[in-house]
Amino acid sequence: MVFQIVSLLLEVVVGLVAGTCLLRLYMQQQGIPLTARYNPLGRFVFALTDWIVLPLRRVVPAVGRLDTASLVAALVLELVQFGLLWVITGGVGPLSDVLVMALFGLLRLAISGLSGLVMVYAILSWMPNRSPMVDILDRLVSPALVPIRRAIPLVGGIDLSPLVLLLLLQVAVIVVGHLQNAVLF
Repeated sequence: MVFQIVSLLLEVVVGLVAGTCLLRLYMQQQGIPLTARYNPLGRFVFALTDWIVLPLRRVVPAVGRLDTASLVAALVLELVQFGLLWVITGGVGPLSDVLVMALFGLLRLAISGLSGLVMVYAILSWMPNRSPMVDILDRLVSPALVPIRRAIPLVGGIDLSPLVLLLLLQVAVIVVGHLQNAVLF
């Protein structure tokens, strides 16, 4: 029972901060200004990730537009999470499994994050007033939706591409889970 509680707390805290690091990476990759006054999401991202990303920037340089410090921060957080769980369980299994689990955890986190963005985008797109948040979400979600929109036309004036993308992301979660099991067992 204690292990389950600790595991849940670690998953929530690390998932939130590491996921926000990945969002920071993605927003910068998409050229979305994080510090703009109209971008409350960017301010939230900075507030939650600056403590780990800024020190890493001193030793991990960016590669072009890729904010590698944000990526490394998310990976470090995942390593800490799975490392702590490995220690709590008494070091069962090789230590190298912690790295593998952290990498797969990072991949699952990216898929879950995109799923969340798509759901919020779809819900906000039904609202009549357009807020700056909808525009930011549109810029984040559109790269994944555009190829689907090309393949699937509107049905009765309704855009089904977010639903299709969510379905594809769920399939990706299943595939990642099977790959992780194949690598670890």
